Amino acid sequence: MSDATNEFAAVRITDDQLVPWPRVAAVSAMVSFSLPTFITGLEVSEGLSPAGAFWALFLGSVIILFIGGIMGAIGAKTRMSSYLLVRIAFGDRGAGIVNIAFAISLLGWFGVNINLFADAVARLSMEVWNVTLSPIALAIFASFCMTLTTLVGFRAINILATLLVPVLAFVTFLLINSSLQTQSLQEIFAEDTAATLSIGEGISAVVGAIIIGAIILPDITRFLRHWRGAIYTAIISFLIVQLVVMIAGGLAGVTSGKTDILDIMLDLNLGLGAFIIVIAGSWVLNSLNLYSAVLGTKATFPKINSKALTIGLGVIGVLAALMNILDSFITFLFYLSVIFIPVAGVIVVDYLLIRPATYSIETLSGNRHFNVKGFVAWGIGAVYAVLTAEELLPTLTSIAAMDAVLLSAVIYTAIAWNERTIRKERGEGAL
Repeated sequence: MSDATNEFAAVRITDDQLVPWPRVAAVSAMVSFSLPTFITGLEVSEGLSPAGAFWALFLGSVIILFIGGIMGAIGAKTRMSSYLLVRIAFGDRGAGIVNIAFAISLLGWFGVNINLFADAVARLSMEVWNVTLSPIALAIFASFCMTLTTLVGFRAINILATLLVPVLAFVTFLLINSSLQTQSLQEIFAEDTAATLSIGEGISAVVGAIIIGAIILPDITRFLRHWRGAIYTAIISFLIVQLVVMIAGGLAGVTSGKTDILDIMLDLNLGLGAFIIVIAGSWVLNSLNLYSAVLGTKATFPKINSKALTIGLGVIGVLAALMNILDSFITFLFYLSVIFIPVAGVIVVDYLLIRPATYSIETLSGNRHFNVKGFVAWGIGAVYAVLTAEELLPTLTSIAAMDAVLLSAVIYTAIAWNERTIRKERGEGAL
């Protein structure tokens, strides 16, 4: 692979940077082995009956597969990152707003995960080995390793994921096996559990937790030799690995009656496994968070040095984590994530139906400044997503995320086709 610095430039991935799809799938799947994915399965299973939880986890994964598969395939065909795709869909100046919002959210989650990592490792080291470790020192050391991995680029993330996926898969299998030794599947599904969530709310929880990863999947699928590899990657990541990991978390919660995944793994004598999941999962997840944040910022400010930018964003992320300001930042990050969801609807429609021929690196040299149609569709979809999250508006599908994506896609299609019809009547050129 060529110099990693080129990965952050506004250029198309070249032939010498392409890799076989299983290597990209390993990186994407690795993210599913992170602590937040186990926690999502645990929380959804806690709020639904066993059968209802299964369907919520499965249908949520199917939705993510659909969005991630299309976005990933677009990235593989164009060999461009999600941030370059945003530039074409929303225009140079318009994309600046979208990309910086993406970068802020990803950097925020980088800090959140650093906090989660430091607290979990400090707690596990005391429980397993009776060793006291400083959360501050752990946060600094972890951020250093994650930033260094990001500096090397996709190649380092890829190698790390390829080595760790089998280990994490084995730990997940041990968690499932230990849970089922406590209680059989037949006994679990025979339980009459009072649901505190609807299946739609459970699906929304799954989609909301994973949707950003699906939207930015082009950041890694652009390294694929063929677009079909993106579909395989999405299937393995979202419909197989992610689903199994969430089910593992759910089974562990149901059979133990506890709501803390670390407590559960310690009770099942999987303390070492918990260490592996926390360290390995957080390492790859946060390396990708920082990687994508750098891509977004670099796409908006191309003159900034990539290495300096990576280090600078890494420092900002760990400083925010050390100051504990992210505890009150979580709500903001959640809504920022919700607002991103309609972006996928605009990009997919623009690429598949409206302007497929414009999605090439050459377009960027003469790219439009601002796509008003895209922003109108995105704005309506984003506002609708926020209002449905606040339960101020009813949902069409009972899944707020899907409502937002579909609404933005339909609105953008209607506006673009109406403009195309008017242009044809006037004898004007293409959009």
